[in-house]
Amino acid sequence: MMTPFRRKKSNKEFPVKVCTYDSELEFHLEHRATGGYLFDLICRTIGLRETWYFGLRYVDKKGYKSWLKMDKKVLDQHINLTAEGCVFMFMAKFFPENVADELVQEVTQHMFFLQIKEAILSMEVYCPPEASVLLASYAVQAKYGDYDEAVCKPGMLISENLLPQRVIDQYQMTPQMWEERIETWYADHRGMSRDEAEMEYLKIAQDLDMFGVNYFLITNKKNTAVYVGVTALGLNIYSKENKLTPMTTFPWNEIRNISFDGKKFFVKTNEEKGNVATTFYSEKARNNKELLDLCVGNHELYMKRRKPDTMEIQQMKAQAKEERQRRHIERNKLAREKQLREEAEQERANMEKRLMQLQEEMAAANEALRRSEEAAELLAEKNRLAEEEALLLSHKALEVEQEISRMRMTARKTEEEKIYLERKTQEAELLTAQMIEESRKRVMETEKLKNELIHARVAEKEAKEKLLNFLSRTSTESIFITPSSSPETPVLESNTYDLLADGDMDQLSLEIEKERVEYLTKSKQVQNQLKELRSEIEQLKIGEKQSPLDKISAQQTRLGENKYSTLKKLKSGSTKARVAFFEEFTF
Repeated sequence: MMTPFRRKKSNKEFPVKVCTYDSELEFHLEHRATGGYLFDLICRTIGLRETWYFGLRYVDKKGYKSWLKMDKKVLDQHINLTAEGCVFMFMAKFFPENVADELVQEVTQHMFFLQIKEAILSMEVYCPPEASVLLASYAVQAKYGDYDEAVCKPGMLISENLLPQRVIDQYQMTPQMWEERIETWYADHRGMSRDEAEMEYLKIAQDLDMFGVNYFLITNKKNTAVYVGVTALGLNIYSKENKLTPMTTFPWNEIRNISFDGKKFFVKTNEEKGNVATTFYSEKARNNKELLDLCVGNHELYMKRRKPDTMEIQQMKAQAKEERQRRHIERNKLAREKQLREEAEQERANMEKRLMQLQEEMAAANEALRRSEEAAELLAEKNRLAEEEALLLSHKALEVEQEISRMRMTARKTEEEKIYLERKTQEAELLTAQMIEESRKRVMETEKLKNELIHARVAEKEAKEKLLNFLSRTSTESIFITPSSSPETPVLESNTYDLLADGDMDQLSLEIEKERVEYLTKSKQVQNQLKELRSEIEQLKIGEKQSPLDKISAQQTRLGENKYSTLKKLKSGSTKARVAFFEEFTF
């Protein structure tokens, strides 16, 4: 928030920068401007009316943090000037006893919320882990509003600084696990406004032990280092090791006087009489000044709370109450409008969904109608094709009936022809059997003749040998009786044998040749008869279909071929036998 007040420039002005926990302010002040003037200027700028809780913190030239005094000039308070001018931190100096009852303005609540949140996260104020998670959920509600799954996506809260580092290091949990725990509480805060969430945050934070306590390190009479804590209810004395539980408490209503003398700090209670007081010792006198200032301010507020509210406070509370009521009414109105809008959107979504369903149903009905029309056209086409097929089938049925009649007539003719062919086949088979038998006999006769000729040749050779032997012996004897007649006798016998052999061979050759001619003639006649029979059978076939007669004819044809091949083999065999016979005989 940058809202500088522009004044007439002069050489006696100096820049001032004021930082809050959510904005920065820049001003130009005159040299004679006091701290109160600057403080009022800041409060008017941010619209703050509950000014008694706040102050301006700065770092002096020696590096100490101090509170700006309202009754003195700004430049007379040893402020460290930088290039940006004087830098101040606007923050709460005093804290209320009950935040819900005392904090009236929303801006006041917001300033306390930011400061306490920063103190908890920076671990200046101790917060248990459970309370830290709950406070983090209220901080998220104050920043983002109601929980929305569409907006609060996984990993969104991990980048946020919501938990103290001490709490994160204390447990072995991943950032995603911490995020889930925070989201669980965050979802329960639905419907809570920002100021309500911040107030709930402050209600929980004010119960913390270190809430609103300003600590000062001092020593007691025993020279033991202790902490003095200044609170809204009084003074607390803490041990150096424990800032949570006080060892001694001095409520404001029991304190009669507080003062300091140099480094000594005196606290006199109502029970102590005379000049007897509890004495503490500080390292520096300036610490006692700040301690006394805080004590005076907290005591004044303590007494102020126990008096009736001033007109200003009553007016602020009334305005705040009216503002809260107005915002409550507006929030209810907005909630109602939101609910009505959600209902309207839901109704619209339902209507759109219903419209889409009706459109889909309409499209489906149109598609069904189109398919029905197509089906009707297909059925009409099929009906037309069926009629044409029926007409065609009727024509084919008529043709089939005519064909059946013709086939019946043909079958009757075929039966007659079958009987005729069977008779012809039987005759051909009988003739073939006779030819085979005759061929077998001829072969046997040929073999017999061959054997007889072989025996005759053997006998002839033996007779010839005997004749030669006989003639040789006779010639030997005739040499002594009649030597002139012996040479002619062998010649005569040899000629006689040759003549007889030539006559038998000619006669035998004539007979064999005659039989061969007769056999060839008969074989040719049988072959011609079989060919005629085969041609007659081929003429009786109808198309590609074969009748039982076709199968019989095919079998007879194959059988006839085997028989003819057998006859050929017999024929060739008998011829070879005759040739061998002639060769042996002529030899």
